[in-house]
Amino acid sequence: MKHRHWKRIDNGGIDFCELGFGTAPLGNLYRAISDEDAHATLEKAWEVGCRYFDTAPLYGLGLSETRLNRFLRTKRRDDYVLSTKVGRLLQVCPPEERTGIDKFFETPNRREVYDYSHDGVMRSIEYSLERLGVDRIDILFAHDLDIFNHGSQEACDARIDEFMASGYKAVLSLRDQGVIKAFGAGINEWQPAQNMAERGDFDLFLLAGRYTLLEQESLDSFLPLCEQRGIGIVLGGPYNSGILATGPKPGAFFNYDPAPQDILDRVAGIDAVCKAHGVALIEAALRFPLHHPSVVSVIPGGQSAGEVANNADNLGAVIPDALWADLKAEGLMRSDAPTP
Repeated sequence: MKHRHWKRIDNGGIDFCELGFGTAPLGNLYRAISDEDAHATLEKAWEVGCRYFDTAPLYGLGLSETRLNRFLRTKRRDDYVLSTKVGRLLQVCPPEERTGIDKFFETPNRREVYDYSHDGVMRSIEYSLERLGVDRIDILFAHDLDIFNHGSQEACDARIDEFMASGYKAVLSLRDQGVIKAFGAGINEWQPAQNMAERGDFDLFLLAGRYTLLEQESLDSFLPLCEQRGIGIVLGGPYNSGILATGPKPGAFFNYDPAPQDILDRVAGIDAVCKAHGVALIEAALRFPLHHPSVVSVIPGGQSAGEVANNADNLGAVIPDALWADLKAEGLMRSDAPTP
């Protein structure tokens, strides 16, 4: 698998594999899987060449991190890159008060408590190190500083202000001391990422779904800013939560909800161009973000060894340059989107 070396400051940088592994599905997202199946999925990711693993306390309320613990104990620490997230602490609670009911299944009884303060960030790191069973984490992302999670622009801005006034100082100090290599934010919207990038010295953003074969609005201002500052992008959600993997079938999901008709129609047009070139929609969707110079890795989810193997096969597909040109010519992709 191809790797991309990212370096923004003089600390050696980070070697990312183009196909990373996002571990939210290993937290029993949408359905429960066994410890054995989770471990087999991670082993398959390693077998196909994945060496970047992203996790978070939220994923399965600690379950994703503890499942990674068993797997990572068998690997040399210098052979992989690891990121986790801060901004939530997990508290023991009664089962009926558990965070993520009907989203995460068969998890510990914990409720999330948002805490973007300096002390909250430091406690979160300490707990993650214990759950993961490692002695260092490469990248810390402030988690979910976006409207999607906090409900309004006002609430989102308040959380960003809280982080910038306090938690930001913690991750900046950890990076400057060499405890971590990089920090940033893992979010669902590019606008808050731009807000933070303009206010601080951020290294990387994990951007979920906002630069895809279907969405390129972040080219207006955010991605040019990243290029200018050397900020890397880990691209999560390359399938826009489903529709770019399944195609425009009835009931296809877009951004966690059933896709509206205009999205179905647009995806149908993209799919037709892909088919004309003998390319599967999912193959083009996985490859597209990696053409942008700021994108260092794409991390689709995988809840089984088979899904991981399919992701690797899809990334390895040969895609003719003419496909991208035709998508632009038909107005199905922005003309300024980087492509071969």
